[in-house]
Amino acid sequence: MNYFTYQDNRLFAEDVAIGDLAARLGTPLYIYSARTLRRHYRVLSEAFKGTDSLICFAMKALSNLSILKLFGDLGAGFDIVSVGELMRCLRAGADPGKIVFSGVGKTDEEIEAALKAKILMINVESRPELHRVSAVAQRINLQAPVSLRVNPDLDPGTHPHISTGHRDSKFGIPLSQVDEYYAEARGLKNLELAGLSTHIGSQITETAPFAEAGEKVAKIIAGLRAQGIALKYLDLGGGLGIPYQEEPPSPAQYSAALLGPLRNIGLKIIIEPGRVLVGNAGILVTKVLYVKETDVKRFIVVDGAMNDLIRPVLYEAYHDIVPVVRREGGDRQTADVVGPVCESGDFFARERDLPAVDSGDLIAVMSAGAYGFVMASNYNSRPRAAEVLVEGTVAHVIRERDTFEDIIRNEKIVTLKGGPDA
Repeated sequence: MNYFTYQDNRLFAEDVAIGDLAARLGTPLYIYSARTLRRHYRVLSEAFKGTDSLICFAMKALSNLSILKLFGDLGAGFDIVSVGELMRCLRAGADPGKIVFSGVGKTDEEIEAALKAKILMINVESRPELHRVSAVAQRINLQAPVSLRVNPDLDPGTHPHISTGHRDSKFGIPLSQVDEYYAEARGLKNLELAGLSTHIGSQITETAPFAEAGEKVAKIIAGLRAQGIALKYLDLGGGLGIPYQEEPPSPAQYSAALLGPLRNIGLKIIIEPGRVLVGNAGILVTKVLYVKETDVKRFIVVDGAMNDLIRPVLYEAYHDIVPVVRREGGDRQTADVVGPVCESGDFFARERDLPAVDSGDLIAVMSAGAYGFVMASNYNSRPRAAEVLVEGTVAHVIRERDTFEDIIRNEKIVTLKGGPDA
């Protein structure tokens, strides 16, 4: 559920007319609903009620400081994958003791910053990383709480680019080497074996992969306990999908599947939701520039582009597209919705049946809150869109649109000594 609704055929974000926001702030424009964000967090929290658990928002999905503060105020922790994300969390007032650091390529500087910030734990994904964390912790004389990320070797049935739990993925350590890794970790200095973690992928729309992952993890925990290894945390990652087209499980069904084999595990459960919290809480509003007709196809050319929302070309992702102002009984048309960027992959939809539109009309690309703005770029020297957070009748600009000076801020023009043929 979200709070983007029609009132008298005009699309609203909560109690603010989207057309009014676009007229004031321009397009393309990202708009988020605070009411939707809070509701999604509370529904997910309710699904894990009665368990010792912590929700760590996977901030790679949407990292604006105001969004992070909103979740932090609700009690969330954060899943980070870079020192930049750590700095964002701290700037937004997050509790470092609720931050988990994931990712396969942590640098010495990132490990040191995380340990000095006293985060909850570092999810280690390889033998070299395990030794690197130990070495950094020794150098700065701190204990490093670590969790080993296990690759459960299962197919979650999602897009290959966002599937992380199969054997040939870059993520995690093989199931067959879990005991070996923990035994080795016990012998390293300045390490605290705090937990075990796993993550099987993103945009998963069935419960079976979560249940299978839970069963595998339960067996691992039992084996480690038999060896005298007592852990505190079990990080189960995220991955629950949202309804782009398919209807995913509810948070209650997700938690039941995930926790079924783990009800009496005796560890604090950490989950790392991203998309399920923010995906349907954001939209991208864009203006129709032209409706172009050829002898074989119709194109709706808009001012938004793949640099604003890359998911359709990167993941073959579907996003519902709706008019900001609905016409009663209007005509429909089949068209590609494309942007101005000089790439054939610059599209939001292909061969889509849509209400007829004219130049100057506004359309909304729905479910754009996750992996939307965070993956935006200045390709073709295009300014990144502004971001707006709506709460009731109030619209807060939480990121200004890029200016040309923003785009070139870190560039320098140098004068070379050689001539044209040098």
